[in-house]
Amino acid sequence: MAAIFVGIYLLANLGVGWWASRRVKSVNDYVLAGRRLPLFMASSALFATWFGSETVLGASSEFMEHGLLGVIEDPFGAALCLFLVGLLFARKLYRLNILTFSDYFGQRFGKRSEYLSALLLVPSYFGWIAAQLVAMGIILHTLTGIPLGYGIGLCTVIVVFYTYLGGMWAVAITDFVQTVVIILGLAALAVSMLVEAGGWQNVVDAQPKGFFNFLPPAGWTPGLEYFAAWITIGLGSIPQQDVFQRVMSAKSEKTAIRASFLGSGMYLVIAFLPLVIALTGKFLYPDLSPGDSQLFLPRVVLAHAHPAMQVLFFGALLSAILSTTSGAVLAPAVVLAENLLSPLMRRDDNRHLLGWMRGSVAVVAVFSAGLAMLKSNIYELVGESSAFSLVSLFVPLTAGLYWKRANATGALLSMVLGFGSWIVFERLEGPTPTLIWATLISLVGMVVGSLASDWVKRGRG
Repeated sequence: MAAIFVGIYLLANLGVGWWASRRVKSVNDYVLAGRRLPLFMASSALFATWFGSETVLGASSEFMEHGLLGVIEDPFGAALCLFLVGLLFARKLYRLNILTFSDYFGQRFGKRSEYLSALLLVPSYFGWIAAQLVAMGIILHTLTGIPLGYGIGLCTVIVVFYTYLGGMWAVAITDFVQTVVIILGLAALAVSMLVEAGGWQNVVDAQPKGFFNFLPPAGWTPGLEYFAAWITIGLGSIPQQDVFQRVMSAKSEKTAIRASFLGSGMYLVIAFLPLVIALTGKFLYPDLSPGDSQLFLPRVVLAHAHPAMQVLFFGALLSAILSTTSGAVLAPAVVLAENLLSPLMRRDDNRHLLGWMRGSVAVVAVFSAGLAMLKSNIYELVGESSAFSLVSLFVPLTAGLYWKRANATGALLSMVLGFGSWIVFERLEGPTPTLIWATLISLVGMVVGSLASDWVKRGRG
């Protein structure tokens, strides 16, 4: 029954893509849904930004194994990101009336910064998209037994089809529908399992001491690891195109800010549902071998849940993953076409640019699917993606918005030093999180580069 529902659900998403394509008349429609999303749709879109495989499968696995400290990165860090976007970034960015983050870098720091930011931004999504494709492959493998690779390939085709046709309109419409399915499906399953367990307190009492500790153990290294977990998505996903597109798609500046705050609250509350379900499942069925811990939750549902609950769970899971994947594929595709391909082709008319964006959707998806075939740990893929943008793009974005003396030299030096040092530190494999030191070096590059170049200009003057 669940497998049949999954098939119907996937076909329905193809229909949404075809229907949404009729609303796409321009690049602005395709990238930003015409900047016409009301609060309820904008909030759903922002909530759905990351509520995918990492939260439902990856974070629930980490929660079972490492307790509350294992999920600081997601959902706490992800909710922090949306809150900070609403507090510090949405208003300033919405007023610029641009299509991509790299457009902002071009306006603020010049063409070289625009190209470099785009070169850094596009590949940062491959790991994120790959994580979602792995998760959908896991679902199909769990339900039907087909090999993981075939499942990844099939899901790639489906996501490309409806994102290719409908762009941000397809993303926004499916995000709203899928948010409703997510809430209903996960809430119903959580309540059902908690009733079977005799209440949440029974589940809590069965956990080892320290399982629900929110603060890290004393010490320099645990403290740095804790801080890194907060900022990986909390700061690293702020300079990401998918978040930016959802903010800019709101119908007004005020709506964009409110949607960011509302999306943050929704994320923090709803993201705890799969964690509760996983922990309750472990309590109820301790003899069920988890194998790959990412598969534990689907196996519990298939083995012990009523068929109707199976439909609700897998419907919610598919909804979450499709929401995340479609937006994640569209975001780098838009940057690739707008900031890298369009200047090379020297043709910037609306029709050709829209064609390049749609073609870029397929290119991004194929590269991501290849990565998904090579690496299948969801939590690691997502973490690496967020760290990528944190060390290279967060500092110049923030400095450009809030520091008047930030300039092109500082931005270029910040991106190059931040990303380069992160690559070096990753190979050295030190005891502390490499992204912290790389982000600090990116900050030093921005300050030193901006002040030094300003000093040289004044000296020449």
